[in-house]
Amino acid sequence: MARLSTKLPIIREQGDPREIIPRLAKELGAEVAWNRRYDAVDVDAEVKRAVGARTFPGFLLAEPWEINTGAGTPYRVFTPFYKAVQQHLIANPPQPVSAPALPGGTRLGVPEAPSWAEGLAEHNTPGEDAALSRFHEFLDGLADGHGYDNNDLSPGATSGLSAHLRFGELSPGYVWAETAAFAETHPAAAAHAWAFLRQLVWREFAWHRLYHLPDLAVRNVRSQFDRFEWAWSSHAAPWDFVQAFADPAMEPDADAAQHLGQLAQWQRGETGVPLVDAGMRELWETGTMHNRVRMVVGSWLTKNLGIHWRHGEEWFWDTLVDADAASNPFNWQWVAGSGDDAAPYFRIFNPLTQQEKFDPSGKYVGRWTPEALLPGYPEPMVDVKASRKVALEAYNDIKGGL
Repeated sequence: MARLSTKLPIIREQGDPREIIPRLAKELGAEVAWNRRYDAVDVDAEVKRAVGARTFPGFLLAEPWEINTGAGTPYRVFTPFYKAVQQHLIANPPQPVSAPALPGGTRLGVPEAPSWAEGLAEHNTPGEDAALSRFHEFLDGLADGHGYDNNDLSPGATSGLSAHLRFGELSPGYVWAETAAFAETHPAAAAHAWAFLRQLVWREFAWHRLYHLPDLAVRNVRSQFDRFEWAWSSHAAPWDFVQAFADPAMEPDADAAQHLGQLAQWQRGETGVPLVDAGMRELWETGTMHNRVRMVVGSWLTKNLGIHWRHGEEWFWDTLVDADAASNPFNWQWVAGSGDDAAPYFRIFNPLTQQEKFDPSGKYVGRWTPEALLPGYPEPMVDVKASRKVALEAYNDIKGGL
């Protein structure tokens, strides 16, 4: 992995890159290069033509146009996609590259967005050094017998690398190469190492799907779900309001505003469901949430409360430190049932049984929602079984076309 030998000042500007980058390139006499993006292809193509930029792979394990089915179409099912990526990496193993020399620059100002959660820095250490340290601590843990399990709610059971990958502080190619080599030299930990790499390819799958479905964040992958009667308000975009949490006052139509009160309870972790509340409070305080709990809180919002997955996706986009343009909507659509999946059935996670199975000792809930373990904790905001029945009935109304 190449690293820069000097620390350079950062130029920060906000606006249309098609205007800003050509101007800065001219002012600085700079050569322009970047790792390719896959969620702004047309914009980047314009900039590349304007300044003669060089672009490189690096954010993904394989380019989206390199992994296709035998018929030449994109994969929509994960397991064959995973096998295809493995074969691609065997034939094209990730290779280190030298970092280009970069010119310095002048510090420029940019308006700061209001912060809703000042404590995130306490729980997150950004930067390449922190990323490398966390990654090698993770591998050392595997070598010492600490397993990898993305269903284990205990601290340290997962890698903790998602935010570093999201911001490009750690290359997925480097992670793959180092972990695959680790698996070769540590056969006792190889199964856990490959389970981790499978999740890395799940991230890859999300980005490949976004490349082929650029409106993934706003449109159901399965158009049949356009008929699903989720509660939705186009006026509740969180970035349009000073307050962080939803409020019925955001929606001028009184009937349409009813669900925004429930949305706010979910955002605040005040649903009366201990595992859901614990996850939402962990999210607000740390900017992260355990993988298993993300599925549970997503299911509660979209199935039990009947609120559109886009409200959840927007909230996670604003609060997760690892939210990216592909994984966030891809995973929300997976949980909601409207996205790509090998088994098209309507998942509804019972949050009470999920807690019994994955947090039997109550350590996770006790950490984030300690009052839930004491008498007097409120009942769930909607009945778990009754709301599940309503969701299944709504699904049955549209499943003929699935």
